[in-house]
Amino acid sequence: MVFRHPGGDYAITTMYSVPDDAWYLDLVNGQRTLVTAIVPDEDPAREPTVCCNPNAGHTDVPYEVMRWFMDQVDEEIRSSRAWMQLRPDLVEIIYQLRQEHMGVIDDDDFPQVLADVRTMLPKEDVPAVLEAAFGRNPDGTTMNHP
Repeated sequence: MVFRHPGGDYAITTMYSVPDDAWYLDLVNGQRTLVTAIVPDEDPAREPTVCCNPNAGHTDVPYEVMRWFMDQVDEEIRSSRAWMQLRPDLVEIIYQLRQEHMGVIDDDDFPQVLADVRTMLPKEDVPAVLEAAFGRNPDGTTMNHP
């Protein structure tokens, strides 16, 4: 996926690496990758990182562009890793659910997953776990994030 900066000279490309269980966001100018953000989304022990391409040479990146890139990285961290900020017991349950369902549940599987989650957790924790693990509300609808 490619997001173009309104100024037109820069773009962000995103890619998911299955072997790394991580999102890669690259700030590019033309064909040159300037900065890469790596956002692991499965392992709470791995932290997001940002690295510069040493082969890109010295490149001045406007502050507005770097801010735009980091805002996109922040959103990816929020959407991919917010569940890791919950209580440790909930993080473990979500981790197990994501592993079991590969991070996705379809409408046919949702009633059974909901029933399983309700047996594992107090009622007040169910919405947070469903949102964090699958981006769903308890009624099965998907969360609307910006």
